[in-house]
Amino acid sequence: MQSTPSDWQQVEAVFQRIWGYNRFRPPQGEIVQTLLQGSDALVIMPTGGGKSICFQLPALLQRGLTLVISPLVALMENQVSELHDRNLPAATLHNELPSRQRRQVMADLEQQRLRLLYLSPETLLSLPVWQRLCNPALKLNGLVLDEAHCLVQWGETFRPAYQRLGAVRQALLRVRGEGAAIAIAAFTATADPTAQRCLKTTLQLHQPQVVRLSPYRANLDLSVQQVWTLRGRQQRVLSTIQAQGSSAGLVYVRTRRDSEALAQWLKQQGFRCAAYHAGLTPQERRRLEGDWIQDRLQFVVSTSAFGMGINKSAVRWVIHYHAPTLLSEYVQEVGRAGRDGKPACALTLVSEPTGWLDGTDKQRASYFQQRHQKLKQQAQQIARQIPAEGTVAAVSRQFKQGAIALAHLHRLGQLQWIDPFNYRLVSGVSKPLSPENNSSQTMRHYLYSRQCRWQTLLDQFGFRADAQRLQRCGHCDNCQRS
Repeated sequence: MQSTPSDWQQVEAVFQRIWGYNRFRPPQGEIVQTLLQGSDALVIMPTGGGKSICFQLPALLQRGLTLVISPLVALMENQVSELHDRNLPAATLHNELPSRQRRQVMADLEQQRLRLLYLSPETLLSLPVWQRLCNPALKLNGLVLDEAHCLVQWGETFRPAYQRLGAVRQALLRVRGEGAAIAIAAFTATADPTAQRCLKTTLQLHQPQVVRLSPYRANLDLSVQQVWTLRGRQQRVLSTIQAQGSSAGLVYVRTRRDSEALAQWLKQQGFRCAAYHAGLTPQERRRLEGDWIQDRLQFVVSTSAFGMGINKSAVRWVIHYHAPTLLSEYVQEVGRAGRDGKPACALTLVSEPTGWLDGTDKQRASYFQQRHQKLKQQAQQIARQIPAEGTVAAVSRQFKQGAIALAHLHRLGQLQWIDPFNYRLVSGVSKPLSPENNSSQTMRHYLYSRQCRWQTLLDQFGFRADAQRLQRCGHCDNCQRS
């Protein structure tokens, strides 16, 4: 991402030729310029804001390769498929690829025939891929972290490779010699001030250009309704979907079991729907995504596995059968409604606060809290048993949760990465990369508060002035009630 075309009109001409748009939407042009200049960037734009174009265009305008780190196979495949439809040199690498296709991508990588390569953090740090990326002759322009909030949400739980990404740039530059440069850009729809600090520190961003757009959408009505029993929760979902007629929507649950059970019950009520979760085969997931996009299904009943990178603008409603544990996750998921700018609504169902009649929400929150506490205890136990310096591979062989424990120690500031594969424990007083997670309290405040919901969201995500100007939004149940 180092060489900038001398004529900005050339950039706009390529943009129009590939994507067919006459001009950029603010702040797309500013972001494209930043990446072409080789600067680091942190970009926070709402779902449907056109983030992918902002890093795809600079990558295509330059010689060399841009790596795009993405959390989900569906997200990678959807973006690469769209690029292939435009005959652009992009590919993806993941474990679900047939071996023949994987060999072809590896060959394209070695022969420098690609401009964009999409892969997960785990694939990036796999030995066959890493060895090829360390070839000094391979020109690398930049590293893009798409859906960057996943680093904050998952980086110390079940995707510990995210915590090692900050050591990638220096390791790749070390084998390329003096004068080489690799820019890093992080893109996400949601990052509160704490998450922003975590991203900057973990990724070791160098004076990044920060671009933030407010998540507020005047066409999206937010509401939260209390339910007293499991039967009441089901009936509320049923009546809400019936009120939407045949319009397309999404229903979010928290577990695979709930996805299957609720989808089966709603099918019995006559709806065109299906369960969607990470337990399905890749072929089943692609088929369901296509059926929903083509309106053969009115909605899917999904875990958080569904939505990122799936392009459908005419979604009129989103229902959270269970509330997410994170506000960032909530904003991501409700933001999939009304991307076309037309009126849409998002409903979240919650148990009444005591949980006496329906304790599922309370039990779920307690489960995640206990799991996080157990993770902390395991990490500290492992820290007392491992050498002061070592490798991820060795610790993972010795301890079942070794990689997760190392990621947790890194977030606490008790571990440094020498490179993406080797660590060093830090002695003495350490400073955490991000403060202790209080997401459950923040989410609970949002769900049970009588304040304007959009004001609460804007305030939590660092748009305090916008929240004060908004006053009574008129687009949430609390404001409409008052």
